[in-house]
Amino acid sequence: MPRIGVTGHVILANGTAELVAACLAEHLRPYAGPGLHGITCLANGADQLFAREILALDGTYEAVIPAADYRQCAVERENRASFDELLERAVRVDYMPYDRSDRQAYMAASVELLNRCELLFAVWDGRPSVHIGDTADVVRAARERGLPVTVLWPDGARRG
Repeated sequence: MPRIGVTGHVILANGTAELVAACLAEHLRPYAGPGLHGITCLANGADQLFAREILALDGTYEAVIPAADYRQCAVERENRASFDELLERAVRVDYMPYDRSDRQAYMAASVELLNRCELLFAVWDGRPSVHIGDTADVVRAARERGLPVTVLWPDGARRG
C-alpha cells in the first residue's frame, strides 16, 4: 500500500471544505484500513481535511511541521484546537530545522513530505504559485522527481 502525501490550498471558500473532504474520502477509500498511511504538514484546509479522512478510514498519518514556531506564528487562533488535536493523533511528528515559519521552511517541509511518500494527492485548482512553497511548487517538485500526483479539485470548489 502506498504512503500517500498531501499538499493543497489552506484557504477554502464556504462550502468547499465539504466538497474536498468528500473527494479525499473517495480517493482514499480504496486504501482504507490499518495499512493506510498519510504524510501531512497539518496546515489548515486540505492538510487537516486529509488527516481527518485518513483517521476515518482507520489509517495513520505522520506530520512534518515546517518550523519550531509554526503553531504560534502560522496556525490561526481559531484553528489551534483542531491543529493540536490532529498533531496529538499523528503517529510521528517531525519538525524541520527552522526556528521561524517562512516560505523557505514551508517548502522544506513539503520536500521532506515528498521524500516520504509514494503518491501525492494535490488539492489544487491548477493555478501557478504566488509564493515559494505554494501548492503548484510542490506539485512541480513531485512531478520533477517522477512521483505520481493525483490532482483533486471537485466541481464547485473555490479558494477563499
